[in-house]
Amino acid sequence: MIDSQRLVGTFLELTAIDAESGEEAEIRDAVLARLAELGVPGSLDRAGNIVANSPGSIPGEPILFSSHLDTVRPGKGKRAVVLPGGKITSDGTTVLGADDAAGLAAILEALAVIRERKLPHRDLELMFPVMEEIYGKGSRNADFGAFRAKTAYVLDLTGRIGTAALAAPTILSLEIEVRGRAAHAGFAPETGVNALKAASIALAELETGRVAEDTTVNFGIIRGGTGVNIVPAEVTVRGEIRSMRHEEALRRAEKVKEVFLRSAGSVGAAASITVSEEVHAYRIDPAEEVAERFARACRENGLGSPEYVDTFGGSDNNNFCLHGIRGIVLASAMNDVHTTAEYTEISELEHCAELVLKLMVMGDAD
Repeated sequence: MIDSQRLVGTFLELTAIDAESGEEAEIRDAVLARLAELGVPGSLDRAGNIVANSPGSIPGEPILFSSHLDTVRPGKGKRAVVLPGGKITSDGTTVLGADDAAGLAAILEALAVIRERKLPHRDLELMFPVMEEIYGKGSRNADFGAFRAKTAYVLDLTGRIGTAALAAPTILSLEIEVRGRAAHAGFAPETGVNALKAASIALAELETGRVAEDTTVNFGIIRGGTGVNIVPAEVTVRGEIRSMRHEEALRRAEKVKEVFLRSAGSVGAAASITVSEEVHAYRIDPAEEVAERFARACRENGLGSPEYVDTFGGSDNNNFCLHGIRGIVLASAMNDVHTTAEYTEISELEHCAELVLKLMVMGDAD
């Protein structure tokens, strides 16, 4: 029932708008205008996210649909190229922005079909967050007390349409400050305390990479020192921990603290470690209502049985689940995301919009 020409037009309109994280004002205005045209007026919450409601006539609790507004860099001056056969790419100098304009376009198209065909539907709650690409900062600061929905479909995943992520990790950011004492490296090195050496001792001891099947540890940035002839007095090390088990992530962070404190002390230096929880792990059982409903929608739309996966990346759904909204993340016609090779296919956009529409209008199972 979707209008493919309108769907693609919406997608191209949205991808043409610069919307790097923290600079979503223009795309936010465009989406608000489209919602108003569809009779689903939106507003901004305290974090700057778009929220909207569309009361329905099908019994049952409201369902939340979400797709984020921002893109990663490089995302300024995006120009979509529609190729023969239906593939849509950027011009190769920026990302395309299918992450997450594909999801936005699918939701807007489903709402348009509901309006023009006067289709019965569930009560729908919408949230289009800002700054998702910065560890879900927009949804992290949303007013969750304003939502009645207990289930959510978040469009923000690569893979064939009909794929959904049922689990995602806790992500902890680490910032370690190691403090020694400066000295001239040639004339009086023995009077200094080398902060870089202290950090190196700790890093050499710590296990990194895939430290367990469901856990990774990485240190990606190290900065410090003021000259090759000066014993470095300060060094900053930054890293992250990801684990599908929240408690395991916390345990690994405690290990990092213990090793850095001990290693710094062994050479007369000091260390301070800041651990920030960026997103909190969740896991949805395939038997839960939100997944069962998705499976039924896939079958009724001719997509066959859904493919359930775990994702090792965070999304707004981490924040939804943390606040009691049991959501899953749906594949939404985005490929090679976060690169200048990002692309979508018109056929994927169509299947995605059709699936969203089915989820909106489908009643409870008998």
